[in-house]
Amino acid sequence: MTRIDPSLSSSGGAHALVVGAGLGGLASAMRLGARGYRVTLIDRLDVPGGRGSAIWKDGHRFDLGPTIVTVPQVLKELFAVCGRKLHEEIDLRPLDPFYEIRWPDGSTFTATGSTDRMVDEVARLSPGDVNGYRKFLRDSEARYWFGFEDLGRRSMHRLRDLIQVLPKFAMLRADRSVYAHAARRVKDERLRMALSFHPLFIGGDPFNVTSMYILVSHLEKAFGVHYAIGGVAELARAMGSVIEDQGGLLRMNTEVDEILVKDNRARGVRLASGEIITADVIVSNADAGFTYDHLLRNTPRKRWTRRRLKKSRWSMGLYVWYFGTGGTSGMWRDVGHHTILNGPRYRGLVRDIFLNGKVAEDMSLYVHRPSVTDPTCAPQGDDTFYVLSPVPHLGHETAADWSEIGEAYKTRMARILDEKLIPGFQDRITAQEIFTPETFQSRYLAPHGTGFSIEPRIFQSAWFRPHNVSEEVQGLYLTGAGTHPGAGMPGVISSAEVLSQLVPDPEFAAVAERLAAE
Repeated sequence: MTRIDPSLSSSGGAHALVVGAGLGGLASAMRLGARGYRVTLIDRLDVPGGRGSAIWKDGHRFDLGPTIVTVPQVLKELFAVCGRKLHEEIDLRPLDPFYEIRWPDGSTFTATGSTDRMVDEVARLSPGDVNGYRKFLRDSEARYWFGFEDLGRRSMHRLRDLIQVLPKFAMLRADRSVYAHAARRVKDERLRMALSFHPLFIGGDPFNVTSMYILVSHLEKAFGVHYAIGGVAELARAMGSVIEDQGGLLRMNTEVDEILVKDNRARGVRLASGEIITADVIVSNADAGFTYDHLLRNTPRKRWTRRRLKKSRWSMGLYVWYFGTGGTSGMWRDVGHHTILNGPRYRGLVRDIFLNGKVAEDMSLYVHRPSVTDPTCAPQGDDTFYVLSPVPHLGHETAADWSEIGEAYKTRMARILDEKLIPGFQDRITAQEIFTPETFQSRYLAPHGTGFSIEPRIFQSAWFRPHNVSEEVQGLYLTGAGTHPGAGMPGVISSAEVLSQLVPDPEFAAVAERLAAE
């Protein structure tokens, strides 16, 4: 029977309801709670974190999504706003090296935070590219200050916001792709890959994503790459604890079916159970596509749902093999925390994934071995692995049926791992789990089973991306990967900062809701 929960809709000040307990939703709930809102956070999973959650199998913790923290100051600021200290909540460990890149010809590149060591790595592969690499670092820093510290930490929902920054975009050649910019600075194809692959970790095609994203190289150098003991799931747990300490309520295993709108204002939500919860402010951490196409399915559609979202290019899908191995902690000593295994193609493979929608025979792999840093993720003496391969999303006309091809894909992946990185690992597997784009679609309600929502091309970024304040419905705000500033942990945490700048103070929100109701 449909009912209104009076304990959540009528008592104790302005009420903010957050749909989705991913990192963006958690961060938004923390900021709104710190501002005096009474917060309810709802998620269909059994634990907070969304894609940053974890599952356990036979003593192995499989961190399902993001594995590193690259800009810890955004988390420090978030916890500070809530009167907490990040270092007292989370054990962050700096990684050195950050990761190792390996190519089929046997050559390698080790990324660290030391400019001198990085220059040595460049010189070892291609001495003639050292000066170009130094220029690339300067380019990266300039884009960091503009793209991250300026645009990424304020709203871009007004057209004048875009017009004001167009000259800077032109000066920094934002129209050029990440790969094209790297290619202007270095000649060696291996270095071009090493300096341009980062957009893949936020769902972007390096050959088409705006060169603003070369800022990641500065992020790594300036702030390091960190790992949270207990995984990102431990960070999500700590964020949830802050919300509860603020008096907020986390309702897990609870699914929102629809955002309720009256007189063009979001009034509350209907749960899948039929229960109705009203609120003064609604924040959706669900994917922007899912928010507009499903949660607002009974609301007249305008810009984003009728035109822009339907024409959007989406990020790639992911095939992820999580597995634990027994008695291997002393094996494969040359395999560190992060390794990137390149396949024989770079441009061609990316084109197959993003443009052709083709599951290729070859693949490149990102291998995460947290057990070399974190003893909590595996039984003593064992290892835990996470091996990720970018694949096409499910929205292509040629979309694969992973229930049919998944096992064959895993076999090809195992052959590469056995030959190139961890020989004999299959005989030692004690637990495993597979996620395909179909898993992302069913578990996270991701449109087309994408790993990172809308692709961050130039005309799908900043003002061109779904805004943090909804253009469709008053009182509705968006946070997370599908809105500004974009995917990746720094992006989704920053989206909560932007959102907090837009949401009115609790007393004004409550008054606006009452006036609208009248």
